[in-house]
Amino acid sequence: MSLIIFGTASHVGKSVTVAALCRALYRRGIPVAPFKSQNMSLNSYVTVDGSEIGMAQAVQAFAAGIEPVADMNPILLKPKGDLTSQVVLLGRPYKDVQIQDYYAEADTLLAAAVEAFERLRRRFGHVVVEGAGGAAEVNLYDRDIANIRLARRLALPIILVADIERGGVFAQVYGTLALLPDDIRPRVVGVIINKFRGDVGLFASGVEKLEELTGVPVLGVVPYTDISLPSEDSLSLGDKGRQAVGSPIRIAIVRLPRIANFTDFELLERHATVDYVPPGTPLAGYDCIILPGTKNTVGDLAVLHRHGAGEELRRARDRGVPVIGICGGYQMLGRRIIDSGIESGSPAEYEGFGLLDVVTTFTGYHKMRVQVRRRASGPGPILSRMGEVTGYELHTGETGRGALPEAFTGEGAATPDGLVFGTYMHGLFQNPGAANALLAYLSERRGVPFEPVTAAGGDAAYDDLARHFEEHVDMDTIMAYFQDGCR
Repeated sequence: MSLIIFGTASHVGKSVTVAALCRALYRRGIPVAPFKSQNMSLNSYVTVDGSEIGMAQAVQAFAAGIEPVADMNPILLKPKGDLTSQVVLLGRPYKDVQIQDYYAEADTLLAAAVEAFERLRRRFGHVVVEGAGGAAEVNLYDRDIANIRLARRLALPIILVADIERGGVFAQVYGTLALLPDDIRPRVVGVIINKFRGDVGLFASGVEKLEELTGVPVLGVVPYTDISLPSEDSLSLGDKGRQAVGSPIRIAIVRLPRIANFTDFELLERHATVDYVPPGTPLAGYDCIILPGTKNTVGDLAVLHRHGAGEELRRARDRGVPVIGICGGYQMLGRRIIDSGIESGSPAEYEGFGLLDVVTTFTGYHKMRVQVRRRASGPGPILSRMGEVTGYELHTGETGRGALPEAFTGEGAATPDGLVFGTYMHGLFQNPGAANALLAYLSERRGVPFEPVTAAGGDAAYDDLARHFEEHVDMDTIMAYFQDGCR
């Protein structure tokens, strides 16, 4: 009644495969839920009840036609730097731990993950489980609660996904299967080759050779496709290029060392030239600059100061270029940050960039986690056009805006001309109204035509993904594992 999707490595397409399977089952009227016991990502999502889970599991839930819940990703690790991560357990902040201390809790965390899986199975009947990274990390077998130890506890059939685009697919598959523990290897019932470019028929002899070498059937060779789904984690940043070819509008997203929730900008990427620029990159020539969210505001602020980002931002401001801060980026745009030790470990004050006359204070470990619906209420040519928008807040710290106008009803701050503003609202520019407001102004300022943005992705994208998957994969074999009585 359920399956596990393992990968030969990170970023081979496990998340997309789970989303495709969830959608394929949904289209057949079969209830299903996604599950990933442990995820490491700074791209996260806030559920209706205020739980925080990995963005990939939220996307998979939408593909399955259901609301995301904490049980779908019971353990979320959010790296903060210095070998420390925040552990989010069942949607709530648990503690900050160093890696050696985290492994000491493997038994407790695995038990919590298995309980979450069982709740999903009781509720939905079918679950598609995603592993993490590569399945054959032999040095981690005794504490791998996302792959090997979880597979032992769940005792489910396994499909192995490999990425042919990165090369060495024969070694990926053969090596992974050879290194799997003796009790896990027989559970692998099929292999899917992902991200093939060109004529799939040309790999027919490769399929035969893989099956001959491993004794495991290849269930499909899935061609590379550019279906619009949110990115899972920081590895996806390397895939980003200039997607809106020929667009004269140039937007710079400052690529912070601990950048978080950069899915905020993926609608803009399809309609403008969006560059993720490292600290220290000159910002001249850009029509708009955005400071995104971060898992470590104080640490990333220090990096930007060292690279002279403040002077670059002030020069852009003097040229009339809009400067926008989202979450941690909003905090950085203020005059200063007062930290009681929550961010940096000891009490201190830090100078911000001073483009907004606001002050942020970190006084407790409490994290705001809430979905929001707000109306843009700030001044200027961008905010005044946005109207009502939706998103979510996911942050520590509180920002006092002083005498500045609100950017949105009850939240955020803007300069009187509205060309510099900050907000805690993730997902703002996933709203077509917000994206149109920004791009229309930038087009007018540059003197180029503007075509309104429409919402991308959604149900149509999930259906396209499922059809693409079904066309190239042996769905009859896979569907057999979701029949009653099959475990």
